[in-house]
Amino acid sequence: MITNLSIKEYLESVRNFPTLDVRSPSEYEHAHIPSSSNLALLNNDERKLIGTTYKKSGNQAAVIQGYQLVGHKFSQYIEEALKISPNKNINVYCWRGGLRSNIMAFVLHTAGFKVNLLKGGYKAFRNWSAEALSEERKIKVIGGKTGSGKTLIIEHLRKMSEQVINLESLANHRGSAFGSMGQVAQVSNEQFENLLAMEWKDLNPNKTLWLENESRTIGSNVIPLSIFNQMQKAITFDVQLPIEERINYIVKEYGYFNQTELANNTSKLQKRLGNLRLHQALEFLGEGNIKEWAIMMLEYYDKTYIYGNSKREVGTVISMVFDKLIAEEMTRKILEWEKKND
Repeated sequence: MITNLSIKEYLESVRNFPTLDVRSPSEYEHAHIPSSSNLALLNNDERKLIGTTYKKSGNQAAVIQGYQLVGHKFSQYIEEALKISPNKNINVYCWRGGLRSNIMAFVLHTAGFKVNLLKGGYKAFRNWSAEALSEERKIKVIGGKTGSGKTLIIEHLRKMSEQVINLESLANHRGSAFGSMGQVAQVSNEQFENLLAMEWKDLNPNKTLWLENESRTIGSNVIPLSIFNQMQKAITFDVQLPIEERINYIVKEYGYFNQTELANNTSKLQKRLGNLRLHQALEFLGEGNIKEWAIMMLEYYDKTYIYGNSKREVGTVISMVFDKLIAEEMTRKILEWEKKND
């Protein structure tokens, strides 16, 4: 059986059954519906060839050529689909819900699969994604200068069953010149939005959503303006720790990295640090003096943070002063304040 589903119906089906993206590998690698697997009807070269034929000779010639290219691979598609969904329940989509997904659906249907097709294809998903990300949530922000343990608090909030999205985790980046260190490669900005939309849709709009304070860009990924504007207006807990606690945290987080890698990333700040301060920072690294290097980095990032906080609406920044970086205790006090003042 082949069933055509709306985007909302399809996203519910994605929860229960494997999903096939039958676009070319390059399309899939750029961005796709999260949790889907790529079973390309046409590879990258074949897709280009079909596109050229369509432009030169029209739709019918392109369709005939398409069948010539894929007809001998039908058994391969079935074998791969069985590996992905042995029970033969599967979701399928292409770019617009057109020929590619319909051909794959037909092939799998003849092999006994129950196939759900996405009306409008990946394009419908992208339209839904933009709409989903425009929805408002009850956001509260965990802020604080670099080394204040913001991410630790966010993750402890998650452990306490609070509603959390870790934007840096989605972006595979810690949000600074050193943010890519120890991370896998970032996904495209489009895929970042897709991942965020899938989490955003499952949030309870009546429950607090905790986010870490970020600039709008996290590495090469950009927080959607609709969400960033909400973050800027939200109550922000300004976590404040003694400088020694913050230095120790930075040394622990970055001290084990290769000094050459640290130096290369430090050099990215040349325009903002200036030649003299950059030279001093690199000298500290060369000497293995990670603590003095960390102090210089904190001086720079503290100025950036103070400036960013000055842009927030008056009365939205709540100071939370702590003596020690103990995530459990910090989280408890923040939640106590929220319960008392919400």
